[in-house]
Amino acid sequence: MILNFKEILTATMILFAVIDIIGNIPIVIDLRAKFGQIQSEKASIIAGIIMIAFLFLGKSILNLIGIDVNSFAVAGAFILFFLALEMILGISLYKEEDNSAKTISVFPLAFPLIAGPGSLTTILSLRAEYETINIVIAIIINILFMYIVLKTSIKIEKLIGKNGINILRKIFGVILLAIAVKLFATNIQGLLS
Repeated sequence: MILNFKEILTATMILFAVIDIIGNIPIVIDLRAKFGQIQSEKASIIAGIIMIAFLFLGKSILNLIGIDVNSFAVAGAFILFFLALEMILGISLYKEEDNSAKTISVFPLAFPLIAGPGSLTTILSLRAEYETINIVIAIIINILFMYIVLKTSIKIEKLIGKNGINILRKIFGVILLAIAVKLFATNIQGLLS
């Protein structure tokens, strides 16, 4: 168990780019308009629990179905690659299932918007490269940031504006694309050897 500031910073930035809470501000605002007040605390706590639980149990689940972490990381690199393309090109490669759930603290906010397939894949991919304690700290930092963003989403949108949000999405898309390429290159060697 070694605390490493560089690992914490990198893992935090990777998760921040994947979760894309800034880019999801318009969705959060739309949910607030449809359902009223968003339960920011509950959504953040549940998303954090899902991510930390998957960090510790995800590998066991994979072993149970006979998949190694390198294979999962390569698959995760593909998911990150397509998420990055969506962010950069402003297109939608897949559609979310329409669900009329009334509790927006859990669905669709905590899952799949915050702790979705992209972030869960990323967490396991990070586990292949980084110390677990550093990933937990990165998750907690992101959860705190998400809580602040959820609480102040209307103010943030007014401050940054739609163009500002679009620019941030594209910047984080390029970062995510570079991360996907690195993740693929690192783990494909483990698969081939």
